[in-house]
Amino acid sequence: MKYSIEGEPLPVVVCELDANEKMITEKGAMSWMSPNMKMETVGGGVGKMFGRMFSGESMFVNHYTAVGAPGMIAFASSFPGAIRAFEISPGRDIICQKTAFLASTEGVNFSIFFQKKVGSGLFGGEGFIMQKLSGSGVAFVEFDGYIKEYELSAGQSIVVDTGYLAAMDATCTLEIQKVPGVKNMLFGGEGVFNTVINGPGRVLLQSMPIGQMAGTLLPYLPSK
Repeated sequence: MKYSIEGEPLPVVVCELDANEKMITEKGAMSWMSPNMKMETVGGGVGKMFGRMFSGESMFVNHYTAVGAPGMIAFASSFPGAIRAFEISPGRDIICQKTAFLASTEGVNFSIFFQKKVGSGLFGGEGFIMQKLSGSGVAFVEFDGYIKEYELSAGQSIVVDTGYLAAMDATCTLEIQKVPGVKNMLFGGEGVFNTVINGPGRVLLQSMPIGQMAGTLLPYLPSK
């Protein structure tokens, strides 16, 4: 499979498949394709279906196969931002924000990632459930706004405001840090908790979380 990511900040990934090669996609993610691409909607078992539902994704996924000849299929982002390709392999799992998964090659597995600490789940900004991508292959993930990447070594950490964590290596860990001082919590406008990400591993931060943007626009929208 060959691919190109084009058109940021409204990106699309165009995939060129060999004959009989297959892609796994989110429901409704396909934007355009060649006529020989065959679609099949699957659930993948009751446990996986409900896990996907809890993470904010559709319970079903679509499989697209290039039948009889090379094929082409494209997937567009649903929000201004970036599409990133991750090479997934054993020991190189990725944890990403819920609803971030766009498409992947057949060997990539989707599962639910539960925060080990309840505090991280309740106050960490991405909710109690995130997505984990494992297995072997290429996964395409969509993020909100500009993406800034950091490489943390063991013992290094970064403090992130709510919602700005886009993805991280599975080797990283999360914990919750309370904003110091009652005045800061009540009047600082930064909330009560921050998320602390500890290395080692990559951390990808997004500049325009969709929830943040929605909150900014809300006062300007008509009430009726």
